[in-house]
Amino acid sequence: MNNPRIVERTSKRQFDDLMLGSIELFCLAAELESFTDAATAAGVTPAAVSRSVSRLEERLEVRLFVRTTRRIRLTDAGRTYYERCREALGQLLDAEREATGQQSAAAGMLRISMPTPYAHYRVLPILPAFREQHPQVRVDVHISNRNIDFAEEGFDLAIRGSAPGESNLIARKLEDAELVVVASPAYLSRAGTPTSVDDLTHHECIQFDLPSSGRKIPWLFKSGEQVQEHFTDGGYSSAGDVLGGVTLARCGAGLFQTYRFVIERDLATGGLVEVLPAFGGASRPFVLLYPHKRHVSLRVRRFVDFLVETLGSARRDDTTSPLP
Repeated sequence: MNNPRIVERTSKRQFDDLMLGSIELFCLAAELESFTDAATAAGVTPAAVSRSVSRLEERLEVRLFVRTTRRIRLTDAGRTYYERCREALGQLLDAEREATGQQSAAAGMLRISMPTPYAHYRVLPILPAFREQHPQVRVDVHISNRNIDFAEEGFDLAIRGSAPGESNLIARKLEDAELVVVASPAYLSRAGTPTSVDDLTHHECIQFDLPSSGRKIPWLFKSGEQVQEHFTDGGYSSAGDVLGGVTLARCGAGLFQTYRFVIERDLATGGLVEVLPAFGGASRPFVLLYPHKRHVSLRVRRFVDFLVETLGSARRDDTTSPLP
């Protein structure tokens, strides 16, 4: 006599082995953008990959790929489905490793988005040390100052200048990065050195536009314990990449406020000179963000711990070197 509980559980099964295999082949084809390449990687025929994708499209009643004679491209629905499936398969793999006692070996693809200055002067220089510790983790770095959608774009982590008000994101502050106003010796020789914030009115101040709003970012100065915003003006503006303003300052275009960690080498060699030091000390934060999930992958946990520990030590020792 059949056990009614077993019958009930069997009747509720959503995925058989064939369907799970189809999902794996679909994800592989999406990553490689080719049925043929996916078939080669999986050790099956291209026809098998095509049948797997068709099986999923029939089940979902949506098109997952736009197919041409030369390549395939995910549809909008296909991309959303791929991101969810990729995350689910990654969690299954992590669960297997934990169950078999391999949880100490982080593995898989780690996708992280970060702004230009923090990427070049903080994170990229220490990535080889992370991969030396965790060689099975592949790191896909996207350097951009724009806001991202974790679910839609498949990112695991992001570093930003502030924590958004989204309740589904965990925020870990990495540091409060000190700001400094600098200019080249040639510019100061030509235009003079400002001695007060009000003097900036008579100077060429290089602007940077905020990626999120397009408005010019105010400069920050400290007066006692108070931090004050000051809007400047000038004939040069940089959008999207704050390092553009640094390059302009190096070339004598004007004054620019940026992070001290970006121009430490310039200050040491005399290529740039700090101005208005009496009003310095203001800072902007850098925050590590990742989605709040019941199961955070091991590679994400390892990378978060690595960044917090390594960057904390680098700031204390002041030894993190920027890329040339």
